[in-house]
Amino acid sequence: VNNQGKARLARFYYDVPVDRQKHIIQTAYRIVSTRIDDQSCCFAQDESLFGPDHKIIYRHFATLYFIFVSDSAESELGVLDLIQVFVQVLDSCFENVCELDLIYHFDRVNYLLDEIVMSGMVLETNAELIVQAVKETKKLESDGSTFGFS
Repeated sequence: VNNQGKARLARFYYDVPVDRQKHIIQTAYRIVSTRIDDQSCCFAQDESLFGPDHKIIYRHFATLYFIFVSDSAESELGVLDLIQVFVQVLDSCFENVCELDLIYHFDRVNYLLDEIVMSGMVLETNAELIVQAVKETKKLESDGSTFGFS
């Protein structure tokens, strides 16, 4: 979500109607954007929106808020580290990522997120391994590999 509250990438791992998705994004943005970065931690909660078992975990980088919502089974610090890894991978792949990269290369950004999280489960948290997997895939694409299909 950018500083104006516009979602640049949204991913839900269960079926949520579009109008509810918009409401969730707007409410999460309102919660995190009204907090003072210097005096607040990166965790928030809104029981009316998600219930008592969910937490909002976020980081603010330049003009973007990276917001994750997780249940109590996930470690808050683990999700915070996951956000850091995602931003590191974006920086590595886009050479100092900016909001426009998320807009114009949404397919690559979604692919990068899929390398880290799939169906709500964390697959990999090592930024170097993720970047290596992306480079290998890019090399296969540029070589014209058909992945065994003719």
